[in-house]
Amino acid sequence: MFPWLAMGHLIPFFHFSKILAQKGHQISYLSTPRNLERIPKIPPELSHIIKLVPLPFPKVENLPELAESSMDIPYQKAQFLKIAFDQLEPLLLTFLQTTTTRVDWIIFDYASHWLPALASKFDVSTAYFCLFSAATQAFLGPPSLLSNDTLLRSTAEDFCRVPEWVSFESDVMFRLHEVTKYTEGAVGNESGVSDTVRFLVSIDSCDLVLFRTSYEFEPEWLDLVCELYQKPVIPIGVLPPSLETNESDDFETWHHIKKWLDEQQANSVVFVALGSEAVLSQVELSELAIGLERSGLPFFWVIRKSIIESTQLPDGFLERVKGRGVVSVEWVPQVRILGHSSIGGFLTHCGWNSAIEGLSFGQVLIFFPVMNDQGLNVRLLSGKKLGVEIPRDMIDGSFTSDSVAESIKLAIVSEEGKELRANARKLKKVFGDKSKNDAYVDACVKHLAKMRKP
Repeated sequence: MFPWLAMGHLIPFFHFSKILAQKGHQISYLSTPRNLERIPKIPPELSHIIKLVPLPFPKVENLPELAESSMDIPYQKAQFLKIAFDQLEPLLLTFLQTTTTRVDWIIFDYASHWLPALASKFDVSTAYFCLFSAATQAFLGPPSLLSNDTLLRSTAEDFCRVPEWVSFESDVMFRLHEVTKYTEGAVGNESGVSDTVRFLVSIDSCDLVLFRTSYEFEPEWLDLVCELYQKPVIPIGVLPPSLETNESDDFETWHHIKKWLDEQQANSVVFVALGSEAVLSQVELSELAIGLERSGLPFFWVIRKSIIESTQLPDGFLERVKGRGVVSVEWVPQVRILGHSSIGGFLTHCGWNSAIEGLSFGQVLIFFPVMNDQGLNVRLLSGKKLGVEIPRDMIDGSFTSDSVAESIKLAIVSEEGKELRANARKLKKVFGDKSKNDAYVDACVKHLAKMRKP
């Protein structure tokens, strides 16, 4: 296992590792030392079969000391993190040269586009593990784009329309303000390889592609990526979170949170979490806060420390919402919170991990995309009537506190949102069904065994 250096990638790779280990497969999980400390602890019963392999983090100019993950840096420095990641290639080579354990497969992430060529020298099969929806990857396009410049997008507006290779009706596309956020992290392209090229080369060079999704959820998009990639594409289910085997919680923290949640009415609380990389301006933070206040509903809001360090909540906000609202800048057990009976909806940036977690517990979603693929996820999920998007100006992304309040109330308490809530509860039977998801993983394992090189 060789994930990209972001918590939204490290955790699902580790989750998949545990599932494979439970089925008897020996796992070597490779990453940098600080990131290996951040992932959940290996369950004692799997400690003999999952091996954590630390790869020393390279020193790269323009990266802060001890910054080994995307959560440690502003997203504008993402390309410098990719420079460091690319410098792990010789360390991976050394691992393959010296390991005493046979390596049948390397399951890798989009950023290590160079990995399949390296693995082929050792006659090792490679699987690109896609942590994005099939719709998002299909929007990106086929690997043939690498040799066909006429199909490559050259303007921001190109990202704001459905690509020509999508033959069915779709509104999965970016808004103009989202494209700005999408491209800001790649400005300058310091690593020398754009994210688009990393994605397409990874897909083109690997033996097969694994998707964290299911046919029940997006059949048309999975069929399309099969057509675009011309190689095996295997959905492995959504790897739903489990309350029993959730990451090593700080139980004292959870005890205090649970006590407050227990005091709230069922299906009444708005859980607000915008991921580990979100950046909000002062205006955005203020409008979001006042919108939560004006909704009149109880809320539990998790804010990154770095946001609070660079911005301020509105004057008097905490005093006015005392008792009704909780604001936390510390780590919280998101899965446990989403599984609590008092939660009535999830205001989310709509990263694929968070969307899966919310829907695995049947939570209706309030969409507030911030960057990267999130806008595409919102169009996909909104089209399936699983939530409501907070209205924003198409050009600059601005929004009002009133639109926040109205969107929250529509999703959680209004008669108009009844269908959305019912749809989210129905999807719990797909996303939260352990046996269905296990069947996907079993089929994947059989495919890996069948395709491994002798």
